[in-house]
Amino acid sequence: MTVQEFITRYKEAFGESAPLPISLAYSNAPAAELKNVPRCMIGAISKVRGGESLTLCAQNVLCGGGGLYTAFKPMPERVPVFVSEVEHYKQSKEMVQDYIDSLHIGLTEKRYLNFVRADKLSSWNDAEALIFFATPDILSGLATWAFYDNNSPDAVTTQFASGCASIITFAVNENRSNGRRCFLGMLDPSARPLVPENELTFTIPMSRFREMLTTMNDSALYQKAFSILKRRMEGRL
Repeated sequence: MTVQEFITRYKEAFGESAPLPISLAYSNAPAAELKNVPRCMIGAISKVRGGESLTLCAQNVLCGGGGLYTAFKPMPERVPVFVSEVEHYKQSKEMVQDYIDSLHIGLTEKRYLNFVRADKLSSWNDAEALIFFATPDILSGLATWAFYDNNSPDAVTTQFASGCASIITFAVNENRSNGRRCFLGMLDPSARPLVPENELTFTIPMSRFREMLTTMNDSALYQKAFSILKRRMEGRL
């Protein structure tokens, strides 16, 4: 299914007002002018829904955790202490270190990480994953679609993570291992003020998305139960 075919079918399922997903891709060419971003990159990524692409690099990612989870920089030594003793997101700095070690993040060899709205893409070729910013009703459709051909208990999963790790690190690792998991994210209290209060993220690695494109037309997205939710999303219910 081409990009345009997907967009057409996506809007048929979720309605014209549903925000289009955002692709993320590492590249040696920037997709947009390099600009300074807020200390937390989530606000800048969220704005890509408006149509303006975003390029991150080692120079404009200012957050230590963000540099790690974008694979541009090693983890700063202060991060385990900050996460455990300042934010209190983990019980100890040792737990933070163990968790980060388990992610096996290797520094990228490419200079840029591009975020581009789906309708600005010519193909899926370079994408690592698609990020959906989604209300509960949209999440219902995305999860139902993901479960359609996958009985695995972690077909849709959530893990402890910063906002950026939940939409970048997990999906990139999953894509490069040809995995089938989708990731529910944006549960990080520090990142949540940068997205609407009624939204989470649903990130699909391209290894899984290519499979899901083949099942989209047969899934529950075009059946009666979800059509009722579509009417509600369009304000017709």
